[in-house]
Amino acid sequence: MTVLGNIVAVTSIIAVVSLIQGLNASVSQAILNQAGADSFAIQQFPVTRSDEEIEASRANPRLTLADVRTVRRYDPDQIAAVMADSSANGRITYRDRSIDSTRIQGVTADYINFSTFSVERGRLMMPAEVDTARNVTVIGWQTADRLFGANVDPLDKTIQIEGVHFRIVGVSEKKGSLLGQSQDEFAIIPLGQHQQLFGSRRSLQISVKPRDLANISAAMDAATVALRSQRGLKPKQPDNFGMFTSDTFLNIYHQATSGVFAVLIGVVALSLVVGGVVIMNIMLMVVTERTREIGLRKALGARRNDIMAQMLTESVVLSMFGGVVGTLFGSAIALAISSFTPIPSAVEPWSIALGIGTTALVGLFFGLYPASKAASLDPIEALRKE
Repeated sequence: MTVLGNIVAVTSIIAVVSLIQGLNASVSQAILNQAGADSFAIQQFPVTRSDEEIEASRANPRLTLADVRTVRRYDPDQIAAVMADSSANGRITYRDRSIDSTRIQGVTADYINFSTFSVERGRLMMPAEVDTARNVTVIGWQTADRLFGANVDPLDKTIQIEGVHFRIVGVSEKKGSLLGQSQDEFAIIPLGQHQQLFGSRRSLQISVKPRDLANISAAMDAATVALRSQRGLKPKQPDNFGMFTSDTFLNIYHQATSGVFAVLIGVVALSLVVGGVVIMNIMLMVVTERTREIGLRKALGARRNDIMAQMLTESVVLSMFGGVVGTLFGSAIALAISSFTPIPSAVEPWSIALGIGTTALVGLFFGLYPASKAASLDPIEALRKE
């Protein structure tokens, strides 16, 4: 019962921190899978943080293939590849099986140069197939699993996307899920086919791969100058497009969640104070009950520091015992939540060390007063009490 407060506190802290770490890792990986670590993206709208910014960017023109050609031609020394893509939700059918609201992504020929596209089986669409808008597709791992199961090879099978026949040339590598949402349900088709299925007035997203990742800033500057020149923007006019890297999306996520996570951990950590107060009260009771023992030790030559060390050691050991038990419980709870819910978890070694180390400090801090009180007992008065 003495260490119950610490057990509850550390259990809560380890569980919460593990879930936060798991969520951060999962979101970071999903962003890298979508945005790519070796490229940057250009979109119709920039990051907006106020109603005024939203209103100011509302009139931004759509990105078009003309913008893609402009960026590609502007500075070949800085820019290695430029891809345009567009996404929409559509229906995929194979015989009597169908998947509704699947992400259908149309891409241009340069997509093959970007690391976000890879296959586990088969091959990627060839640039010539994309340029001529052939009816070929690369499908996601889970799309293949849901349409064909484990016993049928999806390669060279013909599926229908929004009623149009496409031949499967490749199956993408498995990417996993984020908060229960699969990252493997999609189909990639040539942009020309995508525009025929979903319309050509959709704004495109442009992805740009620099020749040297170390000079990504120079490539972003080149793309910015190319678009501003192509759109006839004057020097004092703001950009009428947005430019992002994977770090941009990660920073937005961390800015949105760091405050919430900090408050959550702080609220949970308050229970450590309760546990420390309980230990302090128990240690004060221990000093009262062991007055004769302390007096006898001092009469036999124990110094003030010896009594302090004895009391502090007991306090720290009690507190750390609660920390160890709480760490085991917290890790088990985090793993159980990860197993039975879509929320990921990651039990990091540093969080375990932090939990146990914090309880040691709590025991040391809240044990100081009882230890000081025990060390200041007069041996004659202490022996006389019994």
